[in-house]
Amino acid sequence: MTRTTFALHPFMLGFEQVERLVERAAKAGSDGYPPFNIEQTGPRSYRVTLAVAGFSRENLNITIEDNELVVRGRQEENAEPRIFLHRGIAARQFQRNFVLAEGVEVAGASLMDGLLHIDLAKSEPETVVRTVPIAGPVADEE
Repeated sequence: MTRTTFALHPFMLGFEQVERLVERAAKAGSDGYPPFNIEQTGPRSYRVTLAVAGFSRENLNITIEDNELVVRGRQEENAEPRIFLHRGIAARQFQRNFVLAEGVEVAGASLMDGLLHIDLAKSEPETVVRTVPIAGPVADEE
């Protein structure tokens, strides 16, 4: 059975990369850790908030890799032995990926009260209109 996708529609020319981005976003993982919110903070701005209780700035890393926002967290284990009667606070490493559209840039990041806020801004697309000359034989004038 052949799988038809929107990028193969005859009126959608040059959207193969969008198809790949959608597939990559679907593969980004469904692990629920750490939980996150995505909110629109303005007409062209967004905020991703991750709940990273127990992580310090030194334990977190934010990178942009091939139009993908990658947030990694790693906690060092304490050298002293500890006996937990109940361990409900996650202390594991994580990687959370978000696929970014063209023109979306990271405006800044902050860590406050166990929440990592990553602000994103989408640049205003420049409207470009140009005339394309039509080549071919010149019509005879009378």
